Amino acid sequence: MTLSESSAPIPPSLPSSGGVILTNEQIQGLLPHRYPFALVDRVIEHELGKRAVAIKNVTCNEPQFQGHFPGRPLMPGVLIVEAMAQVGGLIVTQMPELPNGLFVFAGIDGVRFRRPVVPGDQLLISCELISLKRRRFGKVKGEATVEGKLVCSGELMFSLVD
Repeated sequence: MTLSESSAPIPPSLPSSGGVILTNEQIQGLLPHRYPFALVDRVIEHELGKRAVAIKNVTCNEPQFQGHFPGRPLMPGVLIVEAMAQVGGLIVTQMPELPNGLFVFAGIDGVRFRRPVVPGDQLLISCELISLKRRRFGKVKGEATVEGKLVCSGELMFSLVD
């Protein structure tokens, strides 16, 4: 995960009404990821500097399914974790007290996979900021569900690259 140096403003706190809070185009303005590593399709809840909930639509057209696995496509766990990290990145990009720069995915703790994710699934990814230290290091708690069932959870760390 890397986070963009630019931050596009979004409303300070919006309740979820099932609508879109950040579109795909707005997400591209906040995160530097591009195809095939742009793994957040839209944000449906956001509490500035605290938490975000986003959607990743899993489709059979994604390149990883050619080899993971032919005849039985499964979304690689590393991409589920990366999607969670990108949602965490959306929290951080909206924190004005942080310095401009590139934040990168720095570690994971306690990540567990509960069930497979397949084409046609819609990942609902929830992340919450746990801690921020010296304006350079942070940790988020993430969960990904499909149809209300937990598929992955864990803590993700990030750090500012000089």
